[in-house]
Amino acid sequence: MNHFFITLGLTSLPKNMQAIMATTLFLIFGIIILIYFSETTLFLSALLISVIAMRAINAHEQTSGIHNDDIIMIDKSAGIWFALSVAPAINVSIDEIGQFSNGFLIQSMLSFALFIYFEKSKLSIIGKIYREAKSGLSTIGDDILAGFTAGIVSSLLWQTYLQLQNL
Repeated sequence: MNHFFITLGLTSLPKNMQAIMATTLFLIFGIIILIYFSETTLFLSALLISVIAMRAINAHEQTSGIHNDDIIMIDKSAGIWFALSVAPAINVSIDEIGQFSNGFLIQSMLSFALFIYFEKSKLSIIGKIYREAKSGLSTIGDDILAGFTAGIVSSLLWQTYLQLQNL
């Protein structure tokens, strides 16, 4: 059960597709949570998954002896959910999702792209956490920070766009 949880059952996919598929699935789930609940619910869900995942990853590392195993995908879920809880972080109905003016879909897609970029490039402190933190914190910490960074940058870009429209 622990193996399925940390891999999200995606081990049958090619290696290069696993992370994108995991992130995409949780992007969709995150958008659904934002539509039917709130950004607070999404944030708290991401926090809960992070804590549970850290424990599961620690157990996996102890049994397998592999630190930052490539098969671990649950960290992507927490990262993208943290990104979405920062940007767009607005409540919209299903009818409003495609409206350009609220920026929901644009910020969601931008957060997705930026999360993948920051998670893969491991810039600055994101890479430092990945390289130097111990156990499950290393595996999930970089994704959490990449998610927050993606959400903040997405929000800043959207706000900059709105300001430029008002000039």
